Amino acid sequence: MTTNFTTADLIDDHGDTLRSCSTQFRGYGGRPGFGGPVRTVKCHEDNGLVKQVLNTPGDGAVLVVDGGGSLRSALMGDMIAEAAVANGWAGVVIHGAVRDTVALGRLDLGVKALGSNPRKSAKEAAGRLDVPVTFGDVTFVPGEWLYADEDGIVVNAEKI
Repeated sequence: MTTNFTTADLIDDHGDTLRSCSTQFRGYGGRPGFGGPVRTVKCHEDNGLVKQVLNTPGDGAVLVVDGGGSLRSALMGDMIAEAAVANGWAGVVIHGAVRDTVALGRLDLGVKALGSNPRKSAKEAAGRLDVPVTFGDVTFVPGEWLYADEDGIVVNAEKI
């Protein structure tokens, strides 16, 4: 989705109907502002489900990955991110780490994560798909709408 918004303006216009994520993420992708319907993965140091999901049509969605805040291994690198771009995902928010950060910055994909680590994660596809996940004082519910830019992340029950 083309960004015709800023999260600050969305908060000004919609106030308390929006939920603002208090977790301080870093931007790694080449698309600083992004938004779309939420899909989720809940996993811990295992990116198998992340890879599976991002290799399916995204239709402009944003994948929210609750990696439990672990920075011990990366849940996404350049190859998985390239698949996300090819499959039409708007962005990925990872409550955990990424790797290949220079390459991520060249991709037309929104990427927010807590940090980076070159270590690969497990590939067992352990975790849960499309369940509500909570971090940063926000519960991310599949089907709701996420908007992100350099100022942060906001979520609304429906498209704004």
